[in-house]
Amino acid sequence: QVQLVESGGGLVQPGGSLRLSCSASGFDFKASHIAWFRQAPGKAREKVSCIESVIGTSNYGTSVEGRFTISRDDAKNTAYLQMNDLKPEDTGTYYCAAGGGSFFTLCIIASTQFNSWGRGTQVTVSA
Repeated sequence: QVQLVESGGGLVQPGGSLRLSCSASGFDFKASHIAWFRQAPGKAREKVSCIESVIGTSNYGTSVEGRFTISRDDAKNTAYLQMNDLKPEDTGTYYCAAGGGSFFTLCIIASTQFNSWGRGTQVTVSA
């Protein structure tokens, strides 16, 4: 069955770094666009970053651009989110998601939905 498993979360001080991993199975990973979302308590879910299948084009939310980097290793069916210069407002549960179709409609204008989700990994940024 389709499975996405996030790992790499934890507690880090402001200014620190973490690398999240998303291990996928049960579907054609290399043909899928992959995204990272996050949700803080009491707040709406926010798309952090998205990476296109094959070509690897990526985009980022304005709050993380320049600090976070999304990547993928199709040979390992794994996506990553390198997070640098972490801030307390980056605290939340981070989820990876997979979807197909147009990268533009899925990741740029968000008019279509991701169809597979992981259970999330907690990131806490605190002194």
